[in-house]
Amino acid sequence: MTPERPAPAVPTATYRLQLQPEFPFGAAEAAVPYLAALGVSHLHLSPVLEAVPGSTHGYDVVDHARVRGELGGEAGLRSLARTARKHGLGLVVDIVPNHMAAAPQHNRALWEVLRAGHESPYACWFDIDWSALGGQLLLPVLAHRLGEELGHLKVDGDVLRYRDHVFPLREGTESLPLPQLLDAQWYRPVWWRLARTELNYRRFFSISELIGVRAEDPEVFAATHGTLLRLLDEGVIDGLRVDHPDGLADPDAYLSRLHEATGGRWTVVEKILAAGEHLPAAWPVAGTTGYDALRQVDGLFTDPSGAGELLGHYRRSAGAPDDGGGRWAPTVRRAAYEVVTHELATELDRLTRVASRLCAESPDPALRDHAPWALGTALRELLVRLEVYRPYASVGATSVVTEEAAAEARAVFTVPEEAHAVDVVRDLVLGRSGDGPLHAEFRSRFAQTASALRAKSAEDTAFYRYVPLLSPNEVGGEPGAPAISPEDFHAHCTRMQRDWPDTGTVLSTHDTKRSADVRAALSVLTQCPERWADVLSEVTGASGGAPDPHLVWAAWQTYFGLGQAAEDRLHGALLKHVREAGLHTTWTEQNPAYEAAVAAFVAGGPCGAPGRLVKHFRDVLAPHIRANVLGAALVHLTMPGVPDVYQGTEGEYRALVDPDNRRPFTPQEEPSDKADLTKAALRLRRRCPEVFGASATYAPLVADGPGAAHCVAFVRSGAVLTAVTRLSLRLAEAGGWRDTSLTLPPGRWADLLAPERELEGRVRVADLFARLPVALLERAGGE
Repeated sequence: MTPERPAPAVPTATYRLQLQPEFPFGAAEAAVPYLAALGVSHLHLSPVLEAVPGSTHGYDVVDHARVRGELGGEAGLRSLARTARKHGLGLVVDIVPNHMAAAPQHNRALWEVLRAGHESPYACWFDIDWSALGGQLLLPVLAHRLGEELGHLKVDGDVLRYRDHVFPLREGTESLPLPQLLDAQWYRPVWWRLARTELNYRRFFSISELIGVRAEDPEVFAATHGTLLRLLDEGVIDGLRVDHPDGLADPDAYLSRLHEATGGRWTVVEKILAAGEHLPAAWPVAGTTGYDALRQVDGLFTDPSGAGELLGHYRRSAGAPDDGGGRWAPTVRRAAYEVVTHELATELDRLTRVASRLCAESPDPALRDHAPWALGTALRELLVRLEVYRPYASVGATSVVTEEAAAEARAVFTVPEEAHAVDVVRDLVLGRSGDGPLHAEFRSRFAQTASALRAKSAEDTAFYRYVPLLSPNEVGGEPGAPAISPEDFHAHCTRMQRDWPDTGTVLSTHDTKRSADVRAALSVLTQCPERWADVLSEVTGASGGAPDPHLVWAAWQTYFGLGQAAEDRLHGALLKHVREAGLHTTWTEQNPAYEAAVAAFVAGGPCGAPGRLVKHFRDVLAPHIRANVLGAALVHLTMPGVPDVYQGTEGEYRALVDPDNRRPFTPQEEPSDKADLTKAALRLRRRCPEVFGASATYAPLVADGPGAAHCVAFVRSGAVLTAVTRLSLRLAEAGGWRDTSLTLPPGRWADLLAPERELEGRVRVADLFARLPVALLERAGGE
C-alpha cells in the first residue's frame, strides 16, 4: 500500500485506543475524523495480533503471523490505515515480545511443543526447563488434585480434553490407560496451586496463563516479529510501543535488533524508572512510554507539607497494616519478602539451581561447598533489596546490586562463613565469576526475576497496602515522596529535552490504577489534610464499622476521586484493592466473611447517606480540583516529549483500575474547558512541530510576587508559553495572587484559550488567569 500522505517520522501526539471485540478496527476507523480534528498525528493501537478469543486487551497473543480476526483481520487494519492516512494520521502499534498465552488450543506453537516436546521446532520459542520435573512441562490447569479430577480428563482421538482445555497427545500414546498415558506425555496437567513452587517455564510475573517467549533467539525474533515488520515496511504502521522489555533476557540486544529491523522507526518502551533512575543511554529508542513524566506532573500538583500531614493522620487513625509501621520503604520490603517466598517461589528455585550448578562446576575452589539453601537465601535477600526493576548489560550492575544491599543481606545469616554465599551470588550477578553460557543464563534470570518481583511487590501489593494518599500509587510513582518541586520539575524537563526529546509522556493509560482526573482531585487533599481528616472522622462515625481502618482510607479517597459512583463500580474496584493488598483476603485465598463486610461497608458508607458528606466536600473543592485537572493536562501536552492521550481523556474522564478504564471508546463530544484546552494544544503541536520536537528548547519562566511559587511557567523554543496554577487552595488561603506578575519574553503573545486577547511585557498573573487557571500563549504575528 502506498500511503496517500506520509506521516511524520516522529509523532507530534498519539491517541491510545483500546481495541477489543466490542471496539474493532471498523469502530476505530469510524472515529478517525473525530480524532484527526482533535489534533493528534497518530493513533496508538493496543496489540493487533491474534489473541485469545474474547480478550479485551490483546496482550495474550496466540499467533504472531496473523492480525486478530475478531478485530477485522489484516484487511480491517489496512482499511483503518488508509482512512487514517486520508486524514493525515499514522498508526503506532503495541508489540508484546515477552510472552504469549499459555492456551495450547489457540497457540499453535505451544501445541506443537506439547505434542513433540523438546524436539519440536517450536521448543526454542519458550523458556522451559526440560531438566526439571522429569522432562515434562507442568501445566497448572486442574481445579483440584489429579486424583479428584481424573474423571474429567478424557481421551478424544489424538487429543486430551479437560473441561474447556484441549491438549495434543504424544504420538503413539492414544491407546494407553489414562494414568500411563499422562506419564507418557511431554506435559503434566496438575493442580493450579502447584504453579507457585513447581512450575518449569518462565511466565509473565506470576501469571501462569502467560508463558515467556525467548525473543533473544534470532529465529524466534524473526518468527514473532515478521508480520509487524512487514506491515511497517509496507507503510501500514509507522511506529511501535514495546510492552514490558524488562521481562526479556537481554533488553539491550533485543532493542538493538528491533531498531535495525525497523530501520529506526519511532519506538518507545514500557520501561518503569524508579526515582533517580535514568533510561539506559545505549538503548536505540525514542524513550519510554511516559510513566516517568506522569510522576513528575502529578508530583508538581502535590503539596509536600500536606502530604506529610496526611501521612501523620493515616498513621494515627489506621495504624500499620503490617510491620512496615505505616512507612513506604518497609511496606515494599515486607511485600517483596512475601512475593519472592510465595508467588515467585518457583522462579527463585530455578535461579538457585543455576547458581548451585555454577558453584559445583566451577574450577575455582572458593566457589565450592555452598549449600543450595544458603545460595537461595542470598538470592532472596539481594533481590528484595533492589530499588529498581533490574540490572542491564549496558549499565553497570554494581549500581543496582550494591555493596550496601550485600552488607544487609550478609547480616541475615547467623553463621558468618555461610554469609559468604552473598558474595558468591553478587559476583555471579556482576559477572566476576566467569562469562560462559550458564553464567549468562544466571545473570539474565536474575534480572528477569528481579523485574517480576519489583512489579508484584510494589505495583500489585504495596500500592494497595500503603494508602495515606492514593494519587502517587501508580506505576513509576514514589508514594514515600509524592511531591515534586517546580525546580525539580524544570530540571527533569530540561534533561528530557536534551537527552530524550522524542520520548513518550502519559497521564492516563490502560494500566493506571486511577485516571489523571481522579488523581488530580486526590492531590487537592494534600492542600487541606486537616479538613480531610475531619471529614473522614465524621463519615466513619456515620457509616458504622468498616472491616479494617485501611479500607476506610482507600474507600473514601476512591469515592472522593470519582465524585460519586455506582455501587457495583466502586465495590468492584475496592474488592480488587483488598485482594491485591493480600492482608485479609487474596485472589487465591478468598475470605468470604471479610469480602461480605467490604460489600456492606461500600453500600452503607460511600454509596449510602454518609457519601453525601464527602460529595459536598468535593463540591466545595471543585475550583481547586479544576485547577489541578487543567494544569496537569496542559503541562502534559506542552512539556518535552510526545504526549499520548488515552481514549476519552480529552474531556472529563474519571476511571479506576482495569477493567473500569478499558471500556469501549466513545468520542467526547460534550464541550468543556478541558476539551478546548486539549484541542488547542494538540493542534498547536501539529501546526508547529519544530517548537516541540528534537531541535526545540525548554526554558523555565519564574513569576514575581507573593504568589510566585503557585505559578509554574515555561517557554518552548521562544514561541509558546505555558503557565499553570499550582496548589490553588493554598494560594487562596494565603490571599490570592495579589500583585504577583509574570514577565513575558519580548513580543506580543496571543492567548490560544482566549483568542480575543493579546498580551505583552509584564502581566499580572491574576489577569492572566482571569478566566481559566491556566494559559497557553503563542508568539503573535510570526515574531
